[in-house]
Amino acid sequence: MKQNNQKEDRRDFLKNIGFGLLGISVLSNFSFENFLGSKALAKELPDFKIEGKKDLIYHGEKPLTAETEIYALDSDFTKPENFFVRNNGLPPSLETIKERLHKGWTLEIDGESIINKKSYTIEDLKKKFKTYTYALTVECGGNGRSEVIPSTKGTQWGYGAVACGRWTGVRLKDILKDCGIKNDAVYIGYYGIDTKLNGEETSPISRGVPISKALQDETLIAWAYEGKDIPLVNGYPLRLVCGGYPASTSGKWLYKISVRNKIHDGEKMEGSYKVPVNPVKPGDFNYKGEMKIIESMPIRSVITNIKNGSEIKANKKFEVRGKAWAGELEVSEVYVSNDYGVTWTKAKVEKPLNRLAWQKWSAQISILTKGYYEIWARAIDSQGNSQPMVLAQWNPGGYINNACHRVNVYGV
Repeated sequence: MKQNNQKEDRRDFLKNIGFGLLGISVLSNFSFENFLGSKALAKELPDFKIEGKKDLIYHGEKPLTAETEIYALDSDFTKPENFFVRNNGLPPSLETIKERLHKGWTLEIDGESIINKKSYTIEDLKKKFKTYTYALTVECGGNGRSEVIPSTKGTQWGYGAVACGRWTGVRLKDILKDCGIKNDAVYIGYYGIDTKLNGEETSPISRGVPISKALQDETLIAWAYEGKDIPLVNGYPLRLVCGGYPASTSGKWLYKISVRNKIHDGEKMEGSYKVPVNPVKPGDFNYKGEMKIIESMPIRSVITNIKNGSEIKANKKFEVRGKAWAGELEVSEVYVSNDYGVTWTKAKVEKPLNRLAWQKWSAQISILTKGYYEIWARAIDSQGNSQPMVLAQWNPGGYINNACHRVNVYGV
C-alpha cells in the first residue's frame, strides 16, 4: 500500500507541474507550447515520460535524467522538445515558482569580490542591458559514461547528454561591470532554487566557473531558448549558460550569482566533476591523489543520420553526417571509417555559427560487400587534439569519455 501511495504522489506531482502553471501564464510571457512538463504523468521506467519531450531515453526519476536519441541531434540546432534533462537535485516546486513570479523573479549579485551588491528583476535585465543571442553547446560532464570500463557510478549516459541551440539573454560580463568587481575576483558561484534530492534547503546545490569564463562574451544570463521561453525542466525562467563547459556549470532556475575571491566552495564543487591530475589505473576507485575541476570539455563527434542496425546498399555511395564540438576550441577536421580505423575518409566540416557552437560535418563513403560493418567518426580540434578510439584515461567518476562514436550497419 505504501508503494502505491508513493506512485500516486509522484503522478500527482508531475500532473501538477503541468496543469498548475495555468496560474503562471498571467504573470509572465510563459508559452505553453514550449512548456516541457504540461500534462506530465509519471509511469514506471522505462515507460516514464514528460509530456512535450520527444525522442528521449529516460535514465531515472530521482534525479530526473533523460538523454536525447542521437538521431534527434540531426537538426541544425537541438529542438526544445529534444533537449536532454539532467538534475543534481529536485526541480523547484510549482508553488515556489508561482511565489517568486508573483513577487517578481530577481537575480542577486553579491560575494566577497563584488563592489556594489545589486538585484535585478528579469524586466530590469531586459531594459538595462543589451540582448544577445548565441548558439551554445551544453554537454553533461558524464556524457558517454555507459562505455567507461570498469564501469563507474552515476547516470549511465550514452552520447546524447548534449544540446546546442540559440540562447537569448544578457552577457554576465555586462551585469558584473554594472556592479563592479574587485581585482581579487577568482571565481563566480551560481545559486538556483532547486533543492537537494532529500529536499533539504539549508546548503543549496551550487557550482561555478573561473572569473575568466564568466567574463567571456558568450556567457549569458538567458531567458529564452530557440526563440521561446526556456523549457521548465531546463531552467525556466532564468538560466546561466556557460557554453563549452560541463552543463552543471550552467545553473538552472537562477536567482543569485556570487563573485568569489577564491575557488567557489559550493556543495557540488567538492568532489563532483573532477578528474585525477595524473593518470590512474583503471578501477582504482580508492584513488586519493590530486584532482582537478573539469573546465573546457574535450573534442567529440556523433553520427546523427544513421541508426544502429541500418541496412546500407553495398557498393553505393551514401552520406554519413553528424555534429562535432570541442569545448572552448573549434573543430578543425572530422574523419569517418568503415573498416575499424584502418582507413579514414575526410569529412567536410562547416564553420560554427559562433564560438562555442557545435559544427555540422558530412562525408560520402561506401561499403563494398554484404555483411556487418561499423562506421566510426573521429574529430580533431584546433589544437590538434583527436578523439581516441577508446576511453583516453579512466577516472573514478566516469567523466569526459570522448571515445569515437560507432554505429553498426549491415551491407545488403
